[in-house]
Amino acid sequence: MTCRRLVGKTALITGGASGVGRATAHRFGQEGATTVILMDRNADALPIVAAEVHSATGANVIGFAGDVSRDEDCAAAVALAVEIGGALDILVSNAPAHSSAPFLELERSEWDRTLAVMLRASFVIGQDAARAMVANSTRGSILYTASVSALGASKEYAHYGAAKAGMVNLVQTMAIELVDYGIRVNAVSPGPLDTPQSRDVLGSDEAMAAARERWPLVPMNRLGKPEEIAATYAFLASEDAGYITGQNIIVDGGLRAHSYSIPEELMAR
Repeated sequence: MTCRRLVGKTALITGGASGVGRATAHRFGQEGATTVILMDRNADALPIVAAEVHSATGANVIGFAGDVSRDEDCAAAVALAVEIGGALDILVSNAPAHSSAPFLELERSEWDRTLAVMLRASFVIGQDAARAMVANSTRGSILYTASVSALGASKEYAHYGAAKAGMVNLVQTMAIELVDYGIRVNAVSPGPLDTPQSRDVLGSDEAMAAARERWPLVPMNRLGKPEEIAATYAFLASEDAGYITGQNIIVDGGLRAHSYSIPEELMAR
């Protein structure tokens, strides 16, 4: 049975129309959040997800079609949350910008786009949300979707890893500067997840099915579920996490703990 730790809260979730954002909207509604604003560029999916979450949880769910790389859209989404909910209690900054390219071939325009969507936008919407919380004397929670890519390098992900690493440092700085206002700031770093974005990266349903059955680098031997990240966010947004701020919570099935495997032929010597 799901706890109801967010009763009466208003939340804004970016990237809310699919994957982790969609799962988090469901979990917040189950936890008793009164109002959930879903921000996403996918204007067609927003009303479908909003109706789905409302039907399942009873929360007042409103879709906002916007792009986090546009400052005016970030400001408008925060203003909408305050207008509808009376105050903004929780921000989940989750909008993705995923691509890969070898370092020597990485287009500078793609570097700029990735950092604009994931790092600059994280600062902009985080600052807008924090200002709204301070103005309303709200002891809020600001949450970011980082990645295990922030903690170590992967081939062809220079732009993605740099953006996520910057996000983790941003979280730490925000946390120590906003603590006097009663605002907590944390990140969650997922490992490989079973999401539409992962399917796009893997390229086919067949490859996705194979990944579900066997992911050799992850000790738990499976992809993570969006609902598992959503559950972590629900905890961090609640008073159960009242003494947690400036942290990056790794949810990766043991991936970061697993440095390498020694071949059996070498073990036998």
